[in-house]
Amino acid sequence: MKVAVFSTKVYDRHFLSAANSLTQHELVFFEPRLNRDTAILAAGFPTVCVFVHDQVDAPTLELLASWGTRLVVLRCAGFNNVDLQAAADLGITVVHVPAYSPYGVAEHAVGLILSLNRKIHRAYNRVREGNFSLDGLLGFNLHERTVGIVGTGKIGLILGKIMKGFGCNLLAYDVYHNPELEALGGKYVELPELFANSDIISLHCPLIPETHHLINTEAIKQIKSGVMLINTSRGALIDTQAVIEGLKSGKIGYLGVDVYEQESELFFEDLSGEIIQDDIFQRLTTFPNVLITGHQAFFTVEALYNIAETTFANIADLEQGHPCANEIRAQPSV
Repeated sequence: MKVAVFSTKVYDRHFLSAANSLTQHELVFFEPRLNRDTAILAAGFPTVCVFVHDQVDAPTLELLASWGTRLVVLRCAGFNNVDLQAAADLGITVVHVPAYSPYGVAEHAVGLILSLNRKIHRAYNRVREGNFSLDGLLGFNLHERTVGIVGTGKIGLILGKIMKGFGCNLLAYDVYHNPELEALGGKYVELPELFANSDIISLHCPLIPETHHLINTEAIKQIKSGVMLINTSRGALIDTQAVIEGLKSGKIGYLGVDVYEQESELFFEDLSGEIIQDDIFQRLTTFPNVLITGHQAFFTVEALYNIAETTFANIADLEQGHPCANEIRAQPSV
């Protein structure tokens, strides 16, 4: 099958080509992101493969359909960048990779926690400049601290296991209770209780209308003063302007994020020689108690192998007329 692969970097080409050595699809790699302006590149391709920041909206899908595309393959878990209803109306099937790096993402969240707590990022820069002063580097023991985990699927559960190993107490919030987390001693509570009693809050839930700006001005009023807030899930779970006010007031003591709600204009690109126009993002970078990474939590060897293998397994299922467990459809309107 001919597959147009958008938003490709060197590592995408390497892992996808390696996984394709057995399936022998005709892969054509495009560095630009898919949108209504670049969709012409996919003319004549029955399948397009996209990533988190490709714009698979209705106008783009209409163009793709007019040129013969019948399958959109996401090589990521999130699909909020796809108009699923438009895809269904146009007869385009959409599949994704629901789980590819739960350990990688959970471990990255722990890395943010440790770095923020012990100021490792600041100490690294000091030592390189010959400054060995400990002033301003004071941290706290994780042992017996309370970690609030919002979203207890695969990633949230793994984070719970790791933090339990540090001797932390676990609070959790999810619509569905995970018995494995409860077996660890995790206690499910409502969000206000989790906010009020957690020393560290880590977000691991999907971005849906109900979770958009989950951390907002009202939520920040409820949180324990000095809380550490971690987000390795979706940028728009956090109202960034509200969080900035929380940082300025001291209500939020630490912020570690691997995602940002306007990241599509920033992440995965080298902008070191340019003037970044996003004033809100630039304000975030001025805080000494904020640590930002550029959507790299998923970025492990194991994850890229899993993404590539699952991507081609999804294509194979549909090519052979088999049901695909990773197909995603528009939810019926209530």
